[in-house]
Amino acid sequence: MSVTAQDALIHLMIIAASADMHVTETEIGRIDGLVSRLPVFEGYDRSRLTSVANGAVDLVNANGLEGALEQLLRSIPERLHDTAYALAVEVTAVDLLLEQEELRFLELLRDHLDLDRLVTAAIERAARARLRRVQ
Repeated sequence: MSVTAQDALIHLMIIAASADMHVTETEIGRIDGLVSRLPVFEGYDRSRLTSVANGAVDLVNANGLEGALEQLLRSIPERLHDTAYALAVEVTAVDLLLEQEELRFLELLRDHLDLDRLVTAAIERAARARLRRVQ
């Protein structure tokens, strides 16, 4: 299976959102917002979002989480690995409460992406700062 880098990034966000077995409307809204405004998704046909999201679920069901990650990361250039991690963090952190399953998924993704621990810590801290509310 070969997917575009953009589709692979969306697959990762969907998998991240479903890591705790419960995808919220807030997570779906965040994914839609990220796809609509980030430069990495420039030119992406947002009408495909639902079918691509369903494809992410099918991919995990067919190959397991490890197999799905291996396939998806082959489609994402190394220069976008930190972007892939940042997108996954953004989706999981949207409610400012990370469940144990989400933390395990992020750790697994970090290991597969082979990102420096300081880089991932900075990405995680930036997401918390961006998503924090006054009240």
